[in-house]
Amino acid sequence: MKNLIKDLKMFLILWSTQSLSQLGSAMTNFALTLWLYEQTGSALQTALLSVCSYAPYVVTSIFAGALSDRWDKKKVMLVCDTLAACCSVAVLMLLKADLLRPVHMYILNAINGLMNTVQQPAGDVAMTMITPKKYYQKTSGMRSFSNSLVTILHPLSATALFAFAGMDIVIYVDLTTFAIAFLALLFGIRLSPVEREEQAAKEPVLEAVKTGLSWLWDNKLVLVLILFLAGVNFVASAFDAVLPALVLPRENGGEMVLGMVNACAGIAMMIGSLVVTLLPAPKNRVRVIYLTMLFSLGTENFLLAFTEAPFLWCVGQIIGWLLVPVMSANLDVILRTTIPVDMQGRVYSCRNTLQFFTIPIGMFAGGFMVDQVCEPMMASTDGKMLIRLFGSGKGSGAAMMMFILGVLGVVICLGFGRILRRYSYAESR
Repeated sequence: MKNLIKDLKMFLILWSTQSLSQLGSAMTNFALTLWLYEQTGSALQTALLSVCSYAPYVVTSIFAGALSDRWDKKKVMLVCDTLAACCSVAVLMLLKADLLRPVHMYILNAINGLMNTVQQPAGDVAMTMITPKKYYQKTSGMRSFSNSLVTILHPLSATALFAFAGMDIVIYVDLTTFAIAFLALLFGIRLSPVEREEQAAKEPVLEAVKTGLSWLWDNKLVLVLILFLAGVNFVASAFDAVLPALVLPRENGGEMVLGMVNACAGIAMMIGSLVVTLLPAPKNRVRVIYLTMLFSLGTENFLLAFTEAPFLWCVGQIIGWLLVPVMSANLDVILRTTIPVDMQGRVYSCRNTLQFFTIPIGMFAGGFMVDQVCEPMMASTDGKMLIRLFGSGKGSGAAMMMFILGVLGVVICLGFGRILRRYSYAESR
């Protein structure tokens, strides 16, 4: 145990403080979602918050890794975190002046997304640089564990603070966690320069992007895995856009219930993270990835579509998210052991663009379908079958959309599963 702590000392400092800052940021984002839904009652306008965060991330991410490979990783993280904190300060000032409007939130979320675009590949490479290879699976499980803890705590904490003390206190907590993470990174983390940084500084950005894309093209199994997860992300992001519209308007729903339902996803991920930390390495990581996603997408969406009880919504979240850390850890090991360290920044950024470009599309599609298609259809229908399946009143259209997402998720997993089995077999020969 002493050797473990010694070997992972800097990882533990960076992991714990960045996770704390992540919690503060997630609390602010969740509280802003509640605030905006209160103001508009629209699933689409609420979903646009996340769309504005991810759109710049997706558009510019492919270039961010190339820049990350040539820049000092620590400085990149410090600058990006500082600018993101300035966005929280701007929200606070507008709120206190009673000038905060949805358009301000969209603009600030876009800036936050841009900062995250540059910061994430630098952070991923930094984690690789300070982690011995033999601890990759263990530290992947630890990162999944902290993500799960954030998922559990942020909706409950944000809802409680938002309800009893207002939006101001949520932002103050966010800024406090930022300060802790900033100081820990500034004074507690040392990163040795990667030799490639000097070479990358001489390489044109477009050439570096081409290098990352070429590497993916030459490694078809990794490319297909990324495209499969792009499909999964479309369904999952649409689910995130639909969930508030399913829970908040129901008589047995509301803000606290939404917080509890979101927290259950975190509880499931925490359990899954603990399991993956203890599990031995599987014989076939690719098979684990697509089977876990088939189970998750093939159960949660249907359970939420056909039930109106908060308890069953929570059960659905637990079932749907329990195996996500298992998938994430296996994907993380495949990427870290396959991609050379000196190319990880550019390859990760290309991966981010290809894997996450479906997230803003899915969020927009989910909100649009609820507001413009499913809710109007359920409001005007006299069909007893639809009412029996999805209920009546506001929220029934969101339940219909959950069913559609469940069918789509199963189709994506089964289709890509066949392709992945073929490439996995070819790799093993």
